Amino acid sequence: MGLLALALGGFGIGLTEFVIAGLLPQVSRSLNVSTAAAGWLISGYALTVAVGAIGVTAATAGLPRKPVLVGLVALFVAGNLLCAIAPNYPTMLLGRVVAALCHGTFFGIGSLVARRLVPPERASRAVAMMFAGLTVANVLGVPFGALVGERWGWRATFWAITATGAVALAAIAVLVPGWAGRVSGGAGGLRAQLRSFRSTQV
Repeated sequence: MGLLALALGGFGIGLTEFVIAGLLPQVSRSLNVSTAAAGWLISGYALTVAVGAIGVTAATAGLPRKPVLVGLVALFVAGNLLCAIAPNYPTMLLGRVVAALCHGTFFGIGSLVARRLVPPERASRAVAMMFAGLTVANVLGVPFGALVGERWGWRATFWAITATGAVALAAIAVLVPGWAGRVSGGAGGLRAQLRSFRSTQV
């Protein structure tokens, strides 16, 4: 059940990342900005994922992983709630940035936790199951989210994503055991994280 909770978190994050592409015309009209400016709701998210993941991962490297996962999903919920109620474009962009801060670190920590929930020989399958949430978001969630936006408005889509995040938050808090998120003694900060770049494979 813990793996399903992680997969649900991945589903919500994948949904919020990609569904905005089909809603840009609506968002731009509603917030009175050009389509090009609205495009920053995609680019700003992506840039935050790329840059923010390094800092967030380094800042949380030595902390117990389950509370970090819960905090990351709470950040995701807050960001999407901000998008759903955004009265203007700057608030909408801020919501996208806040939601994006959890993205890279969630999948990194979630993968480690998923591996510990199963016997070693099933670790790869567990990680694949967690990432299946992201796949389902792309294949089914994004078209459905766009359909919701077309029928009830783009804010309805973000309300649905917020609700999905809230369910994922509760599921992770209840179903992911604390022992799966304990940090080994080798965890380190930013310097330890950056040492990975010495590897030619990385």
